Amino acid sequence: MARRTFGKKVALGFGLTIALTVIMGATSVTALTIVSNAKDDAISLAADDLVTAEALNTKAEIRISDYRLFLINGDQAYLDLTNADRRDFLALTTRLHATLKNPVSRTLLGNVLAAEASHARSLEPVIARRLSNPDLRALGAFNEATVATARTALRDAIAGLTSQVRADVEKSRTASSIRATQAILLIICVGLVAIAFGAGIAWRLNQHVRRQIGAAVGHIQNSSAELEAAAAELASGGRDQASSMNQINMTISELLITARQIADGAKRVSKIAEDTSDAARRGDATINQTRTSITAIRTQVDQIVQHMLALGKKSQQIGGIADLAAELAEQTNILAINATIEASGAGEWGRRFAVVAEEIRKLADRTADSAKEIRTLIDDVRGAVNMTVTATETGAQSVDAGARQFDDATSSFRRIAELVATTNDATREIELSTKQQTTAVEQVNVAAADTARVTRQTETNATQTKQTAAHLSQLSSDLLELVGTGRR
Repeated sequence: MARRTFGKKVALGFGLTIALTVIMGATSVTALTIVSNAKDDAISLAADDLVTAEALNTKAEIRISDYRLFLINGDQAYLDLTNADRRDFLALTTRLHATLKNPVSRTLLGNVLAAEASHARSLEPVIARRLSNPDLRALGAFNEATVATARTALRDAIAGLTSQVRADVEKSRTASSIRATQAILLIICVGLVAIAFGAGIAWRLNQHVRRQIGAAVGHIQNSSAELEAAAAELASGGRDQASSMNQINMTISELLITARQIADGAKRVSKIAEDTSDAARRGDATINQTRTSITAIRTQVDQIVQHMLALGKKSQQIGGIADLAAELAEQTNILAINATIEASGAGEWGRRFAVVAEEIRKLADRTADSAKEIRTLIDDVRGAVNMTVTATETGAQSVDAGARQFDDATSSFRRIAELVATTNDATREIELSTKQQTTAVEQVNVAAADTARVTRQTETNATQTKQTAAHLSQLSSDLLELVGTGRR
């Protein structure tokens, strides 16, 4: 135990306690299981014996009832039931004889069998007389006294057996209760032994832990005193170094502010130059797009002129078709008039044909009118096409003039873009130089800030170390007092 650590000692004590607890639990479970099974078996067996004994009484009464019904009716079926009842009765006695353990109960069961055999012998002459003479009055009081005496003896024997079996059940229950009490006492004894072992283990561990902690705390007190002195010296040096680093940090911060202002000015100039360059590039791109659009407009105008000329040709073709339709309508009208004249002298059939010819003439008139209207519309379309072609040629000339002006503007924008690009390059060089200077100053500032932070952290850690050493010394004294070593 002297060479073991505190954790191993606690683990050993805990393991022994767990082992004792497991042993006690296993013993308790085993004892209770054995007692419970024995009690269940005893009670179950005794209860079965009691039920079987009571069933003997029930089966005997059923047999007597079937026997009486046979005497009254003389029916063979009731005699068969009586014999079957006796066989069931004997089967119950056989089963009961196999389970009974008490010699007194076995003797009483033998008395029941003897009484049953006597009762059966007393019934045999009565049954034989009833089978030979169907008249119930001929039986009279034949052998009634002997049957009644045997019946009473059988009932008394069964009652005695039942009482004895019931007493055996109660005795089994009492014996099971005694065994359960013994098991409980055994569990209590095992528990007391386990508690005694646990208390001994705890006392032994307490002695070893007190000696071990006392020795360790003495070393901690000596180390904490040395640590407190070193921390005081380190805290004093950290305060002086922090004061110097604060002054250096203020100077670098002013330099960094100036460098950032220069960098911001250069950045704004570069941004303006970039915006101007972007505007010039966008203007150049816009002019190129406009030139492309003008070229496309010129192409569309040429296509419109071609389509208008084609439309004029199609209008002339439609006019020819309209003239042909007007001529056909005129000829149809003449034919309809001739058909009407011819139909006027043809009788009933001629009148019907005249109606059809009149409708054809009206249709021809409407066709002629439509052809005239189409001709008028075609003339209007031709005039509109001619005017559109004239206006389109004028617009094409204007588009050509605008394209020449955009070429001049494109040359001017490209010159502006070249000048802005030159200015932007110079501005970027200035901005890059300023950024490099600002980055260098920032790195110096970060290094100075880190140094100051480390110095402050060192001072803080030294102060905390000093406080921790003092607190550790106090805790060591409290721990010595807690474990009861009596040392300070």
